[in-house]
Amino acid sequence: MLRTRGHTPSAEAAAIAVGRVTEHAALWHALALAGAVLHPSGRRRYLRTMRAVAVAQFVTSSIKLTLPRDRPVFEDLPPLMPTVSELSYPSAHASTSFAAARGLGGGPVYALALVVALSRPFLGLHYPSDTLAGAALGHALARLTP
Repeated sequence: MLRTRGHTPSAEAAAIAVGRVTEHAALWHALALAGAVLHPSGRRRYLRTMRAVAVAQFVTSSIKLTLPRDRPVFEDLPPLMPTVSELSYPSAHASTSFAAARGLGGGPVYALALVVALSRPFLGLHYPSDTLAGAALGHALARLTP
């Protein structure tokens, strides 16, 4: 349903931009690195966040290879951006975003993680269950990462 509702040129452009800036968790690694450099008193937290995001990337990729699920296909509605692989479960964008949100904390970071997660089915790249599983996985892995 997200692939068929609320699609305006500006909404699609924003979702694509969100997808690009969070590809391979680049935004999250950059924010955590900047925090570690600019806030020495919180360095430990920022470095832990970087580890949690990396763990989420690795575990998500491992699950995708172990439990391969093809990306959704909607007749006459192609995906709105390319992907690295054709595997969709769980969403790495969602897992790394929620791992970062757990590590960095705060409502605005969780709000951005939610935007990232919702952008994936909106772009036609994931089923909603992919993003839900990714979000839960990332949050849990961040809690478990030392």
